[in-house]
Amino acid sequence: MDDLQIHGTIEQLVAEEHELWEREAAGNATDADRRRLQQLRISLDQSWDLLRQRRALRRAGGDPDAADIREPDVVERYEQ
Repeated sequence: MDDLQIHGTIEQLVAEEHELWEREAAGNATDADRRRLQQLRISLDQSWDLLRQRRALRRAGGDPDAADIREPDVVERYEQ
């Protein structure tokens, strides 16, 4: 997955996240919506992390394709 594909994935995840937050704000969210929001948060963390890894590898003269998606328990501990 290249940087443009990662950005596209992030944009799709953010759009879905906004839609679910709008349902929550309107009082129409279901438990499934809330679970999906949690999954989206993790997927977004993983996607941003992957993009950062690729950029760091590129700056260091490495191969950005060597970056891997990290497990949720790793990226969930990052502080924004």
